[in-house]
Amino acid sequence: MVELKTDTSIDAMHAAGQVVGRALTAVRRSARVGVSLLELDEVAREVLREAGATSPFLGYRPSFAATPFPAVICASVNDAIVHGIPTGYRLRDGDLLSVDCGAELDGWVGDSATSFVVGRPRPADLRLVETAERALAAGIAAAVVGNRIGDIAHAVGQVCRGAGYGIPAGFGGHGIGRRMHEAPDVPNEGRPGRGLPLRAGMALAIEPMLIASGKDGYYEADDGWTLRTTDASRAAHAEHTVAITPQGPRVLTAREDG
Repeated sequence: MVELKTDTSIDAMHAAGQVVGRALTAVRRSARVGVSLLELDEVAREVLREAGATSPFLGYRPSFAATPFPAVICASVNDAIVHGIPTGYRLRDGDLLSVDCGAELDGWVGDSATSFVVGRPRPADLRLVETAERALAAGIAAAVVGNRIGDIAHAVGQVCRGAGYGIPAGFGGHGIGRRMHEAPDVPNEGRPGRGLPLRAGMALAIEPMLIASGKDGYYEADDGWTLRTTDASRAAHAEHTVAITPQGPRVLTAREDG
C-alpha cells in the first residue's frame, strides 16, 4: 500500500532530508587521499548526532542480508555499485566513491546518494558521474502527477542506456516516508505509461545506478552487502528523495554541492 503524505509530513521529510544533505556534503569535503572509509562514516555520524537524528542504515537487516548493516553510510569504491561497508580502506588518488546516507528525524526518513572522484579524476569517471546525475534529473522531472512509475523508470533508463552504460537488474528506487523502504518500487528501466499512477503526496527515492562497461552483471561480495560489477568496471550511484506535489516534484534532500 502506498501512503500519501500530507504537506506537513512532506515538510517533516524535508527536515530529515536536509540532515542527509548536510551529511553528504560533509563527507564529500572530508574525502581526500589517505582518509579511510571509517573516518568518513564518523563524519556522517557526527552530523546526525548534531541534528538529533538517527540512521535508518545502522542495524538495518533486510531479508537478503546475513548480518545487520554496521554503518551510517554506504561507501562504494570503484567497482562497487552500492551497499559498500565502510572499512579501514584509505582512499587513493583517482578513486571513484559513491556515498549513500539516510537520516530519521521526528519519525520521518530522508535518503540520498552522490558519486565523485577523489584526487585527480579520469575523464571517463567524470562522464559516468555526470550521466548518473543527468539520469537522476530526468527521473525527477518525470515525477509529476498524471505520469506513472514507468515514466520515471523510462526517463532514467533512456539516459543511462543512451550513454552506453549498464544498469544492474533488480535494483532501483523505492517509496519512502516513515520507513526507509516503502511501496512502490521505482525501477531504473521501464516502459512509459505503465505502472502505478503518480499522485500528489507520494514520496519516492529515485536512484540511478550505472555500470561503465555497458554490461549489467554484478555479484554480492563476501561481506554479504557490497554489490560489485562482474567485469571490474567502475560504477556510479545518484539518489534524491522526492515528493510529488501539485506544483511538481519537490527534492527533499538537496545539498550545497548539488
